[in-house]
Parts: sequence; structure tokens; C-alpha cells
Amino acid sequence: MTEMSASMKADATTIHSPGAAVRSLVIGLTAFLTVVDLFATQAILPSLTRHYNVTPAAMGFAVNASTMGMAIAGLVVGFLSPHIERRRGILVSLLLLAVPTTLLASAPDLTTFTILRVMQGLCMASAFALTLAYLGEQCSAMDAGGAFAAYITGNVASNLVGRLVSAAVADTFGLASNFYFFALLNLAGAALVYVTIKRARPMHAMPTTQSPLQATIAHWRDPALRAAFAIGFCILFAFIGTFTFVNFVLVRAPLSLGMMDLGFVYFVFLPSVVTTLLAGRAVTLVGIRPAIWGALAVAGIGLMLLLSSHLALVLVGMVLVGVGTFFAQAVATGYVGKAAQDNRGVASGTYLACYFLGGLVGTAVLGQLFDRFGWVACVAGVATALAVAACLTARLVITSSSSASPA
Repeated sequence: MTEMSASMKADATTIHSPGAAVRSLVIGLTAFLTVVDLFATQAILPSLTRHYNVTPAAMGFAVNASTMGMAIAGLVVGFLSPHIERRRGILVSLLLLAVPTTLLASAPDLTTFTILRVMQGLCMASAFALTLAYLGEQCSAMDAGGAFAAYITGNVASNLVGRLVSAAVADTFGLASNFYFFALLNLAGAALVYVTIKRARPMHAMPTTQSPLQATIAHWRDPALRAAFAIGFCILFAFIGTFTFVNFVLVRAPLSLGMMDLGFVYFVFLPSVVTTLLAGRAVTLVGIRPAIWGALAVAGIGLMLLLSSHLALVLVGMVLVGVGTFFAQAVATGYVGKAAQDNRGVASGTYLACYFLGGLVGTAVLGQLFDRFGWVACVAGVATALAVAACLTARLVITSSSSASPA
């Protein structure tokens, strides 16, 4: 069970579970059902491109427009976080998420599709940010690394299972059925939150000396937190660039995979489910900076393999990019959650806004590189983002404001 401060015990309870293993499972499953819509649609990108008769860059931007909504919601929820009761906020967000997911099944044109994806992002990020704030507030310093790693692991699993299911349902029952199925998963996430999480008011619901704006400014003035926000931007920039446009490489000659084969390719995320769980322990053993540097190096090696014309090497490359980026994300998320001892909801929301903004910018920039100059130029853009993240990692020092984070 997570540990709570004495002032919170009368007002909140943690996730109901008989032990750490069950707690981690519930945390991971909540994350899975929260963001399963985010990347699942990438598995059917080629089919959607044909359906709407647009370019890969245009369809890639539309599909990833959810990151725009997530960036906006991350900031808004961060500002309002001190006044939002955690359970109710997460529950309402997941219930509302089912609405645009259902409407995507009948989106008549690319503009409507894009707007609905933005709406999905607004709902997903609201639930995501509030859950991260909840974990940061409720977990002790000792438990925090494992809790954040479990949550990011659920995110990883959603990438694997979501893509597999999306490809299978679309291939068997058509594109519309795919979105109806994921709407049901959104409702399942709401049901899980309703059953497993009781009322937990935010730690800073009481009057504070800082407004959300003042807290945001204070966080941006902290060089370590500022670097962490930028690292989040670079991580999703690289991840989106890789796993959006590699789909088009996989279905073209010489690889020439079909839709169902493309779905099975995403078993490449399976190792990440295991390795991401180790992020908290890795930080304890080697420190924050070495953990992120190692993860980024693994992703960089994998990136080079994606230039191969042999499917086996491309798959290994995808495994390494997935392992590296998700591991780095888990470490960076945990760092922000503990580095900001005050107004953690604002800090988590700011980090998520930067993270998802990186995904949106990555889609736009790398999509143009892919359309105009090809896959090699796209990979070069991803490599640049990884290099920038590695440089920024040097600034993640343990300061007085982050002394609670594992070193």
C-alpha cells in the first residue's frame, strides 16, 4: 500500500490492494486503459491514409493531433490541480473520453477526425496528469520509483496491446468497429477507477502562498526541472517520429507487410513492459543521469538498425528504440514527481504538456522530412532529438527541491 502523510489519512485512501504487486497491477492497468487510444491508431495508419486519400504526413499529423489536446490539458489540469478531487477528475475524464472515441467511427473527413483526436487528447491527459499527481502525493520516497515505473509500464503495454488489437479489429471487422471497441475500453477504465480508488483530495487543496502561475514560474526557474521538461519533449518527439513513420516503411517494398502482420510487429514493445518496471531500481543503483544516458544510448543504437532492408534487423531496432525511450520516460517522470516537492500537480502537468507538445512537433517536423526527403532524413531528425535529450540530462542534478528523489 502507498503511504500517506498524517494530514491526508482522514481525507483519502490509496488504491485498494493487499500488497505491492497488486497495487502495481492496478496502477499499470489504469495507465493502460487511460492511454490505450493514444498510439493504437498508428497500427492502422496506412489504412486510414487510403480511406481519407491523403499523404502519410497529413494522416500522421491527424492521428497524432491527440498530443495537441494532451499538451493543452496537461497545462490546464496542472493549474487547476490544487482544486480537483483526484478520483472524480480521473473518473469524469475517462467517461468523457468514450464520446470522441465513438464519434471517430463515423468521422466524415480528415478535419473532423483531427478535431476528435484533439478531444481524445484532452480527456486522456486530464486523467493521466491527475493520476501522476495522485501517485506523487500518495507515495513515499521509497515507493515512488516503483509506482511511477508501474504507471509508465501500463503505458508501454497500451502501445503493444492497443496496436495489436487495433490492427486485428480493423482487419476483421473494419475501421469503424475499431473505434467502437476502444470506446468500450475507455468505459472499462472508468469502472476500474470507480472500484479501486477512493476519494483523495490534493495535498495542496488548502490555501498556499503560491498561485498556480507562481508555481509554474518557480518550476521553470529551476534549471533541473526545466531540463526535465525539455527531455520529455525530446523523448516523445523521437518516439512519435520513429513509430509513426516506420509503419509506412514496413508496408512498402522490400518489407511489404500486410495490416495484420503490421499489428504483430508491435510485439517489439513486449521487452519494454519488463525493462520499464526496472527503472525505479536502476535509478537507485546508478543514479538518474546514468539511467537516462544508458536508455538514450540503447535507443540510438536501435535507431541505426531501422535503416536496414532486413526485417529482422528493423524489428531489433524497434525493440531497442522502444526500450530506450520508455525507460528514459519512466525515469524522467519519476524525477519530476519528486523534484517538485511543492505543487506537484502543476509540475506533472507542465511536464506532460512539454512531453506531448514534443510529440506534436515531432509529427509535424518529421512528417515533412519523411515526405520530402525520405526515411533516412526522418531517422536523422530522431537522432538529433535523442542527442539533445542526452545533453540536457547533465542538468538533472539533485538540488534542495529534489532531495526526495532517488539518486
